[in-house]
Amino acid sequence: MVNKLMAGFLALGVLAGPVAAQDVSLRPTFGTLDLRENFQPDPRSIDVTAGGTLNAERLGNGCTGSIANPPDVRLNYEAGRLPLYISVQSGSDTTLVVNLPDGSWVCNDDFIDLNPGIVLNRPASGQYDIWIGVFGGGAGQPAKLLISEVPPRR
Repeated sequence: MVNKLMAGFLALGVLAGPVAAQDVSLRPTFGTLDLRENFQPDPRSIDVTAGGTLNAERLGNGCTGSIANPPDVRLNYEAGRLPLYISVQSGSDTTLVVNLPDGSWVCNDDFIDLNPGIVLNRPASGQYDIWIGVFGGGAGQPAKLLISEVPPRR
């Protein structure tokens, strides 16, 4: 009997697994960009409202800040040989969470001052789901998402 109970608890633990990640099947709140290498204008920007009620730390990989459940922006990107820069400008301390085409997660808090950003030297073609968080929690902070193939300036 004890062995059956232990087996049951183990099975439940396996089924429960880690906390589920963000739902990339949801419609992005601030739209979808379809871009290919050498897109113009560069950078491409989208005004967003950063933050949400979910703690990005549950995603691991150094993720931080409070984010929404649906992606803020979806980027469908056809890569070439150029690097891809995804960054945020805001008057608030924002964070960046990106689900890459291979399903892995990459995050950043402070890339230039308190503004987050990531550099993909060899970006893959595919779908990038992007969340802009608020460091320390909260929501409703105005921010601008920038997509570029040119390094951001200070």
